[in-house]
Amino acid sequence: MAHDNSSSRSPARKGFLGSAKSGAGDAWSMHVTSVALLPLAIGFVWVMLSLMHKDYAGVKAELGHPLPAIVLLLFILAGCWHMKLGMQSIIDDYIHAPHAKEWALVGNFCFSAAVALASVFAVVKLGLS
Repeated sequence: MAHDNSSSRSPARKGFLGSAKSGAGDAWSMHVTSVALLPLAIGFVWVMLSLMHKDYAGVKAELGHPLPAIVLLLFILAGCWHMKLGMQSIIDDYIHAPHAKEWALVGNFCFSAAVALASVFAVVKLGLS
């Protein structure tokens, strides 16, 4: 009597569609960024309220101090990473064509990286000028 080892595999592994457990790390990262974004969002609102009625020179002076600049940078980086993970989860769940999924994931990464880099550049440029 032959023993079938494939019976212990998950449906995803039986169909050779990848590991059925690959999302655990992404889910954990999503939870960590969610928790990190709570105090950072409060800090972001605080910084934005302090900048609201300032002119360009006042904004440059305010972002020249380390605390507001660091709060903005951490909020931007955590928010962009959270955005990337959220869209990745949606892409993984709803796009089933392999090539379309690969391109969507690459596009998601590139878009998230571009938003993060442009935002970080803007804050650093204002803070250092």
